[in-house]
Amino acid sequence: MSTADTAPQASIERSLSVLRGTFRARFQAAKNEQELREEYAKILGKKGELTAILSQMGKLPGDAKKTVGQLANAVKEEVAAAFEERLRDIASAARRADLGARPFDLTLPARALAPLGHAHPVSIVRDEIVDVLVSLGFAVHDGPEVELEENNFAKLGFPPDHPATDMQDTFWIEPLSGASARMLLRTHTSNVQIRAMSSRTPPMAFIAPGVVYRKDDDATHSPMFHQIECFLVDKNVSMAHLKGVLAEFAERFFGAGTPIRLRPSYFPFVEPGAEVDVGCPFCKRADGTRAGCSVCKRTGWIEILGCGMIHPVVFESCGIDPEQWTGFALGMGIERVAMVRYGIPDLRLLFENDPRFLAQF
Repeated sequence: MSTADTAPQASIERSLSVLRGTFRARFQAAKNEQELREEYAKILGKKGELTAILSQMGKLPGDAKKTVGQLANAVKEEVAAAFEERLRDIASAARRADLGARPFDLTLPARALAPLGHAHPVSIVRDEIVDVLVSLGFAVHDGPEVELEENNFAKLGFPPDHPATDMQDTFWIEPLSGASARMLLRTHTSNVQIRAMSSRTPPMAFIAPGVVYRKDDDATHSPMFHQIECFLVDKNVSMAHLKGVLAEFAERFFGAGTPIRLRPSYFPFVEPGAEVDVGCPFCKRADGTRAGCSVCKRTGWIEILGCGMIHPVVFESCGIDPEQWTGFALGMGIERVAMVRYGIPDLRLLFENDPRFLAQF
């Protein structure tokens, strides 16, 4: 073999010999596990020193490659063994240091925890409303957010050409293949009233809190918001029962002495129907009168919900005899009540998740 052929082999063997003679000292110089692993990567990593040395093997003839390869593998095994040995030494030293250190003082106060979060104002108001109505004898009933058109509109007495059934005002769902019934995201929680009356026998008294959807978006409306439906079906139910529930709810939720008033209004699923106002809590005088303020537009009253006696057509669509049974229903937007409770001027603040705003509740 010529001198030219042996020169690359000699160079590789010298480099391996240098590496073999220095790696142990380098490992011993590592003060902790992190430094040891960094030094190990410098030697056997993908871009390490051994890889760089072996990259010259392409210049060697076949017989020389075998000899150099065996030498390189031996060096690699020695490096790996020395690394594991030094790693155990470092772990043992750390353990001895822990055992020999001063003991922890268990009487020291704990570290302060990070501030905890709290319920969203809409959740707070929803739970308070539910608590009041449950205390009045109503049970909670649930229903789907994706609803049949029949339960959302037809059985509630909405005429086919009613504006609320217009596709521009609601969010319709693409029907499943072969399905004939149209579906949509419910526009009110009154669908729960239909499902309850269609599957149960009166008497019954339920509330239905949940999310509803409408194509609205401004300072007082949102495409997604929360409602609570409340309804009672029994014999000889009258507007007097409805007003009594409303008056008691206002007293318990808004505070003692809160007045209510009912104003005639139209809803397809009740007859008669009414809008309900409560005395403005922001301009209340010490004597109980309301001076009027910007929140209530200087009227002393704030509208919070709609209500009425359940329409006979609704009873008939659910298989209930309207000659034997009567009932009332009321529904309120939870965000609307929250705005009244906390004096929030813009509904959109409730959905922007700004911690500076939410931290105030």
